[in-house]
Amino acid sequence: MKRIAEADFPTRWGAFRILGFEGVRTEGRPGCEPARTVEGLVALVMGDVHSAPPLVRIHSQCLTGDVFGSLRCDCRLQLELALAKIAEEGAGILLYEQQEGRGIGLMAKLKAYELQDRGFDTVEANEELGFAADCRAYELSAGALKLMGVARVRLMTNNPEKVAALESAGITVTERVSAEVESQETFERYLRTKQEKMGHIFDRSNAVDR
Repeated sequence: MKRIAEADFPTRWGAFRILGFEGVRTEGRPGCEPARTVEGLVALVMGDVHSAPPLVRIHSQCLTGDVFGSLRCDCRLQLELALAKIAEEGAGILLYEQQEGRGIGLMAKLKAYELQDRGFDTVEANEELGFAADCRAYELSAGALKLMGVARVRLMTNNPEKVAALESAGITVTERVSAEVESQETFERYLRTKQEKMGHIFDRSNAVDR
């Protein structure tokens, strides 16, 4: 991992610093593309992230949600929730990873959408295309935190795998903070699949149509 650039970054949530990192991803999973690839990662950093474990969100790139406002998923809602919570606390880090479609890439993700329109859930669609249910790895996020001198975090996620990945990389997760958003009819099944097949944690009774 190496730091490429750093600059001021004003947003509607407040003033951040934007940091660019580049690293070689070496972790991989069966059913995923070859792991050894050079990838970029962006960190948005606000306030003092060293005096106490900062709130950290690892967010996987979602062009359809983050940019186009898709309601097939909760990605943009989670992104905005994380930025708002960081701003509310006055300190924190958002790590934005280039792992579109849970790591299968944009075009494969759109093929998965086609399958979902035919009745497949998100896990089944990935597997029908020959991929694992989730091809993401989080070693670059852990590496970026280490380069920033952050060894202890409060991780904002519903995904226990993110907690385990940071812990195995030597980053202590002192607290898991919910990244839960209000469910909408268009992505109720999506959330239910994440809960039932991927072990994601939802606390609110209205988060998933159980």
